[in-house]
Amino acid sequence: MSELSQKLKSRHITMMAIGGSVGTGIFLASGYAIYVGGPGSALLAYLLMAIIVYFLMTSLGEMSAYQPTAGTFCDYSTVYVGKSFGFAMGYNYWLNWAITIAAEIAAAALIASYWFPEVNTLIFSAVFFVTIFLCNIYSVRVYGEAEYYLSFIKVSAILAFIVLGLSAVIHKPQFGIPLWHIGDAPFHAGWMGFIVVFLFAGFSFQGTELVGVASAETKNPADVIPKSINLVFWRLTLFYVATIGLITLLIPYNDPRLAVSDNVNMSPFTLIFDQYWHNYGANIINFIALVAVLSAANASMYASTRILWYLGKSHQAPKVFSRVTRHGIPLLALLVTALIGSLVFFSSLVGHGTMFNYLLQISSLSGFIAWFGIALSHYQFRKKILTRDGNLNVLKYQAKFYPYAQIFAMVVLVLVIVLQCLPIITSQHYQWFDLVITYSSVIVFLLIYCGHKLYSVSKS
Repeated sequence: MSELSQKLKSRHITMMAIGGSVGTGIFLASGYAIYVGGPGSALLAYLLMAIIVYFLMTSLGEMSAYQPTAGTFCDYSTVYVGKSFGFAMGYNYWLNWAITIAAEIAAAALIASYWFPEVNTLIFSAVFFVTIFLCNIYSVRVYGEAEYYLSFIKVSAILAFIVLGLSAVIHKPQFGIPLWHIGDAPFHAGWMGFIVVFLFAGFSFQGTELVGVASAETKNPADVIPKSINLVFWRLTLFYVATIGLITLLIPYNDPRLAVSDNVNMSPFTLIFDQYWHNYGANIINFIALVAVLSAANASMYASTRILWYLGKSHQAPKVFSRVTRHGIPLLALLVTALIGSLVFFSSLVGHGTMFNYLLQISSLSGFIAWFGIALSHYQFRKKILTRDGNLNVLKYQAKFYPYAQIFAMVVLVLVIVLQCLPIITSQHYQWFDLVITYSSVIVFLLIYCGHKLYSVSKS
């Protein structure tokens, strides 16, 4: 048997995308983004990135509604751009989420050590890894329910923060717009500050495209996927943009506590929660951050397994990966994906925090490549479909602002990828190895693309 079971509901799909994109970025690193660029740059960067994500998600919605794919949106890259591009995109996206499993579990182990600093982080890694694996080895409904409730917890925390933050801004005169006029705010460090924050914003929104991975296990995907995409976009925009905006009104951008992005005690969420629940804020946020990364790891394990299943089904990987159990689980694809995710256990060789940073850099750039693939696929989709099938009436769901939105998204994403080098080469401790690690995703993508292209030419 090679077909997945269709047991995911609309609420599972929505929470899965939220679970994949709401992680430590918002709970721990949001304050650092404001510290680097100031309140104006932070809010503008997250708002602009939200617009780009909207364009990408509506592009994905239009293609999914017209032709739900039996696996991943990488299928659109093959059909509408080219076989070599789709082949490289599939492996890029699989490696992206397989490596993200290791990155998120490494982060979870670091977070857990806040309470138990004397325990070896590899023990936490093992416990979390086995738990995530078990959530994915049974029926997809087990995964969907686990992801639903994990995401529900962290979404509730963000909503609580927004309510408490608004209350503080309204009732305490020291907060609010005056914080936008201290120092060189609102645009601290000029263009360089904005560029660095824009990169942070891009990392934060990655994972929204996971709805395009789950269409094969969704009932009525032509109706559910576009609806879920709209819900995901507006909820993520509310969470990120509203949260960033509130932090800028509550904490001065030059507060030295915001300069620390890996300490839960310095999280903007902790600083605000401590005003209402004295001495408990750090514990609350540490727990929420732990839930957030475990949720993201769960979503990563699911996504990467289904991508490898798709590669097997589409004959781009050994066919054995397309086989599923009687519960509709692609077991061998899950095992091989888990093997890549087990990279986290090599962290002791280079240091746990260092390993986490390397994995994060690799997976982040892979995500930007995937976004570029969505925009290019949709740009080509309209050209080919309308030429073959007639006018826009054949589309059940229409993305807005075509083709300008897709061109704008592609241009910005290329700039984001190129500008990844700026924080590295401007660092006082700049090393070529860091640059190679950062761009390893691009290097691997180009090697796979060129290798497949040469192989195709040699066979023809």
